[in-house]
Amino acid sequence: MSEVRIAAEARTEFGKGAARKIRRNDKVPAVLYGHGIDPKHLTLPGHEVLLALRTPNVLIHLKGDGVDELALPKGVQRDPIKGFVEHVDLLLVKRGEKVTVEIPVTTVGDVDSDGILDQQLMSIGVEAEATHIPTGIEVDVEGFAVGHVVTAADLAVPQGSTLAADPETVVLQVIAKPTEAPEEEEAAEGETAEAAPEAAEGESTE
Repeated sequence: MSEVRIAAEARTEFGKGAARKIRRNDKVPAVLYGHGIDPKHLTLPGHEVLLALRTPNVLIHLKGDGVDELALPKGVQRDPIKGFVEHVDLLLVKRGEKVTVEIPVTTVGDVDSDGILDQQLMSIGVEAEATHIPTGIEVDVEGFAVGHVVTAADLAVPQGSTLAADPETVVLQVIAKPTEAPEEEEAAEGETAEAAPEAAEGESTE
């Protein structure tokens, strides 16, 4: 995984008012913690942070103002309406260190025509070296029949990583397509019942 370098500034003002002022300048307040250090309060460039966070488990190289560290995003607060980043919690990591992260699980292919893919987990926990976190796991579901189940143990975990989730956890399965909906069946029965009296009335007039 490549590193994203982001300029960091030490932050000395705190509170909601200070945070609003930082955001007005297109910057993001952040906190760096981990490895027993006192939390470091930082200010980061907003646009660069937004771009970096598009990559899951992005490794960020913080540089500047007395900071020269690697970190992983562990908590991101976003504006619920506009979506911009309001605050970031960053976990300090070291090269060669193992970390536990969630990586996305994606599928390719189509299951059997009689079934529907039911993916219960969109991500799975793995342990990996901090600077070599895999981007995700892909599962080929081509031709899977109804009843086929894929557990965490069945996943092809990328080389250098180990599964951190319960091996028996169900990740995805193929279920049967639903039969005619009850409402549709009731509606069809209702139409039949309405047609019957009409037929009977027609017979009595002849």
